[in-house]
Amino acid sequence: MGVSFLRPEAVAALRQRREVIAAGGVALAGLWIFGLGGYLFQALGVLTVALGAGLGFVAIRRNRFRIPGNGPGIVQVDEGQITYLAPRGGGFVALSEITRIEMVFDETGARGWRLSQTRFPEVTIPASASGADALFDVFMALPCANPRAILSALDRSPADGPVTVWSRIVRPALT
Repeated sequence: MGVSFLRPEAVAALRQRREVIAAGGVALAGLWIFGLGGYLFQALGVLTVALGAGLGFVAIRRNRFRIPGNGPGIVQVDEGQITYLAPRGGGFVALSEITRIEMVFDETGARGWRLSQTRFPEVTIPASASGADALFDVFMALPCANPRAILSALDRSPADGPVTVWSRIVRPALT
């Protein structure tokens, strides 16, 4: 165990914001490259700053998706499958089988993601479960996913009740 000069709360805050900090570092590197002068370095600097800004935008959205707390269970995402391991209510959901995603609340007001799927039971994953922040990337990979709707669901009050943030559009087959 190493000696830390920072308080554990400060280390936890830095760890939670590490992607935003890294994006800022990329943008600062771009400014440094721009300052080297010459058209080539200025063009590379502008591109690097733009890359840092884009990474920062995504990192801020992803950071907002993280819910502090110790919800029950562990979430793992592997090759198009979401695995939720919990003492009660765990399950598996294939990304290709998801038909609807809802933000729901339990009796204590804790947030959870209810994933409905075809031919299999629904799985409700607490938003504060370990590894649940990986669901943001999974949700964004779904067709026509709206990040604004998904992130605004996190701001809902339990009194407002559940809300559907994504549903699969079923098109009739050509005959």
